Amino acid sequence: MLTVDYDRLEVRAGDRLLDLGCGFGRHTYEALVRGADVVSCDMALAELESIRNTAPLLSDDGLFDARLSHTVVQGDGTTLPFDDHSFDRVIASEVLEHVVDDGAAFVELCRVLRPGGTLAVTVPAWLPEKICWKISSDYHAPAAAGGHVRIYTEKEVRQKLRAAGFSPTVSHRAHALHSPYWWLRCAVGVNNEIDDNFSVRTYHKLLEWDIVKAPWLTRATEKILNPVLGKSLVVYAVAPVTASVPVAAARPTATAPPEPPTPPEPPVQHSTLNKDMDRATNRESARAT
Repeated sequence: MLTVDYDRLEVRAGDRLLDLGCGFGRHTYEALVRGADVVSCDMALAELESIRNTAPLLSDDGLFDARLSHTVVQGDGTTLPFDDHSFDRVIASEVLEHVVDDGAAFVELCRVLRPGGTLAVTVPAWLPEKICWKISSDYHAPAAAGGHVRIYTEKEVRQKLRAAGFSPTVSHRAHALHSPYWWLRCAVGVNNEIDDNFSVRTYHKLLEWDIVKAPWLTRATEKILNPVLGKSLVVYAVAPVTASVPVAAARPTATAPPEPPTPPEPPVQHSTLNKDMDRATNRESARAT
């Protein structure tokens, strides 16, 4: 289940790509398939270990070239452990809404991206997110530890990108079929197990089926609904070519990836659906080869 459009991000073979907030690796694997060298970065140990274990299996099955470089790094988005201008492309998918000091994170994204490099930022879209917050206080922080701390508008995302030194370009919405699922989850108890409620369980299975099979009917329906109900907002931006970028208060030095990663701070709580969808997509990718 991809949120980012890799053609708009201009990912090419040989690029070095940072997947920040990588979760279980849905964007990482697509970048590898397209021939990029990838660094998967997250705060959560379980997600990093999953990618570390899964990537070689997918490579062995021929999904991508085993000679590509792939590294997992445990890191904080506000103090990224990479040198300036380390990456050609950066993806920050569904992570900034969890970060209290998101301004520092935007600055760090600009710092590690090479001049003229491209960024894709995805955050929950305003309308679907606002409804979730209205239905259930357990959906977001502070009730949800590590949960969403703000609701972005596209205007705010673009303003913060510009403040960090980026030039925002195009945008789009994605995953409209997922918005009603989360409204339903919030209505019946967002912390309940998926199998506890028939409607939630059935909708979840529908989404899994849609992601794995991608039938034309649901793809066409979602495309029509995305501009209004798309669960995710995606904004693309270009790093400055010559102008200096704002300097973070404490600029980290590059560090080698942990083997294994050191125990994390309380991790970003990626959605249960995203985790399940990543697993479903990975299983299908392995079967398809």
